[in-house]
Amino acid sequence: MNKQKMAVIGLGHMGRIMIHRLLPQYGEKIELVALCDSDESSLYREVAAAGISPRLYTDYRQLLNEVALDLVYIAVPPSLHYDVAQIAFEKGIHVFCEKPLANSLTEARSLVELAEKANVLHAVHFSLPLDPAVLKLKGLLEEQAIGQILKMDLYLEFPQWPRSWQQNPWITSRQQGGYLLEVGIHWIQMIQQVFGPITHVKSEIEFPPDSNQSESRVRAVLRLHNDIEIHLSGTDQREGEERVSLVVHGEEGTMALENWRSLFRSGKDAHLQPVPVDDVVSPLPILKQIIQILNGEPGLIYNFYDGYNAQVVLEALRMPGEGFTDLRPQLMGAKR
Repeated sequence: MNKQKMAVIGLGHMGRIMIHRLLPQYGEKIELVALCDSDESSLYREVAAAGISPRLYTDYRQLLNEVALDLVYIAVPPSLHYDVAQIAFEKGIHVFCEKPLANSLTEARSLVELAEKANVLHAVHFSLPLDPAVLKLKGLLEEQAIGQILKMDLYLEFPQWPRSWQQNPWITSRQQGGYLLEVGIHWIQMIQQVFGPITHVKSEIEFPPDSNQSESRVRAVLRLHNDIEIHLSGTDQREGEERVSLVVHGEEGTMALENWRSLFRSGKDAHLQPVPVDDVVSPLPILKQIIQILNGEPGLIYNFYDGYNAQVVLEALRMPGEGFTDLRPQLMGAKR
């Protein structure tokens, strides 16, 4: 079997995870042939730490023009996603992109069109719907474990933004950063996969006096296609530890997905109790699914349609109108 030739563009937090933790698991099926970052010292430091020897570039355009590739992983800041993906599609290269898909809804829609025209694999790095705790949550909800869903609460609450390990020039910028773009996009997309389309959004958002800084406070209502409402609370001034959680209230009890991966359940008048998820087999990581598809095997990914539909909701939250905004005219039917 020929190995898939891959490049990683961007050595921020996710790019480093890719080369140090994910790619070594699949060395028999995929080969990292090129690496790009604008910081040359970072390139040499990371390849030395990983014990690898790909071709090194500080210009992604040069890399894409010079290296024969099957797949490119795009882990640069969101403002560069469009340009990198566009070049890759023009060259017939499969694209695995970090979230959010693009830096605007216009760019996201254009990327969907470019991806379809190129007729190559296009995937966004959404993994939350396939996490064991989310799969368990979905299964219990399908079994009516808490009865009919009445409402939900989504918490994106941080004592500070950015978090201590997220130090880069763009993570606090209003254009590319903020916890809605960086964290909220995961939960929006997961909700769309587990509960169905979000069709209406009503949002109140506060920004710092500095026009370059990302949101400080968000209060919003996301309405699903079946009229169930999700009440969103977001802040960068939470007291105590951060809380990133979804609480589902049903007629017969409550389920809570707390801080990404801890699942809890309660009856009608009982306290929340932990729900084990050790029995759940997850198809993660997404990279494994991509490799399977490229080798002609079945695989599950979230494509640029999913990325675009999540971005529709995200932009409605970040740029609210009067009352509820109807998102249905903008949403695309996802294709697999």
